[in-house]
Amino acid sequence: MHVFVTGGTGQTGPTVVAELVRAGHRVTGLARSDAAAAKLESLGATPLRGSVEDLDVLRKGAEAADGVLHMAYVVDFADPDRMKRIDLAAIEALGRPLEGTGKPFVITSGTAVMPEGRESTEKDEPDRNGLAAYRVPSEDAALAFAGRGVRAMVVRLAPTVHGPQDHGFIAMLIATAREKGVSAYVGDGANRWPAVHRQDAAVLFRLALEKAPAGSVLHGVAESAVVFKSIAELIGRRLGLPAISLTPEQAAAHYLNPFLAKVYAFDGPASSAYTRELLGWSPEHPTLLEDIEHGDYLTA
Repeated sequence: MHVFVTGGTGQTGPTVVAELVRAGHRVTGLARSDAAAAKLESLGATPLRGSVEDLDVLRKGAEAADGVLHMAYVVDFADPDRMKRIDLAAIEALGRPLEGTGKPFVITSGTAVMPEGRESTEKDEPDRNGLAAYRVPSEDAALAFAGRGVRAMVVRLAPTVHGPQDHGFIAMLIATAREKGVSAYVGDGANRWPAVHRQDAAVLFRLALEKAPAGSVLHGVAESAVVFKSIAELIGRRLGLPAISLTPEQAAAHYLNPFLAKVYAFDGPASSAYTRELLGWSPEHPTLLEDIEHGDYLTA
C-alpha cells in the first residue's frame, strides 16, 4: 500500500513510518522543512514538501496514495478555535480525494476526549465539553467520510505515548520537578491515565490502515489506568525529590500553564478491549512506569 502520512516527523510519527516501511508499505510523508525531509528519507519514506495548512499539497498527497494517515496537529492552546479550524480544513482536504474509493483514512485523536471518572470504551460517546473537546469536531469530520465511500476511522491515543526521547507530558512533568525541586500531583493523586508505548502505537496504526472497517473508533491504550500519584512518586524517587500534593489552584501556578494542571489532574481510564479483539493488537513493550524507571527519561 502507498500511504500518505502527515505528522511523520513528530514524536510518534517516525516510529509509525518505520513500522509501515518495515511491513512493506510505501510511504510519502509531509515535510515542512529540509530537516523533516531528511528525516523521512532516512526512514525510507519519500518527502512531499508542505505544511498541514497547505491544502493543495494535502490533496495532492491523498490523490496519489492508496491510504492516508493524518497525525499532524498544530498545537496552540492559546487559540483552540484556530487548532480546530486548521485540523478540520486538513481533514476535508485529505478526505475528499478518497471519496468513493474505499481507501483507508486514519486520523488521530486522544482518549482525553472521553468523559472523566470512569473507564471509557471505544463505543462510548466523547465529552463535547471536556478537557479535549477541541478534538471532537475532527473525529466527527473524519467519521463522516465513512458514509461517503471512504474506510475512515479514528485512533485515540493515550495521553502519554511513551518511549525513547519522549518530549510529551511525562517529559514536561519531569522537567517541572527538576525546576521546582518537588515532584507534584494534584489532590490525592488518585486520578488515572491510560498509557501506550510508541512502538505498540505504531503497530496499531499499521493494523488500522490494513484492516480496520469503516467507521471504527480505536483506542491506542496498552495500560488503561496508571494512577498518577505512582508516576509522581517514581519521578520523585528517581530524582531524589519529595513527591507532594497540590491543590488545583496551586497546580495552576506550579505547572507551565493552567491547561497542563488540568491535564495532570485528568481522570480518564480507557479500555482498548474492542480494539484488541477487532485487530488482534497485543501491546508487548514496556509499561509507563518501567520506562520511567529504566528508559531515558531521567538521562536524556
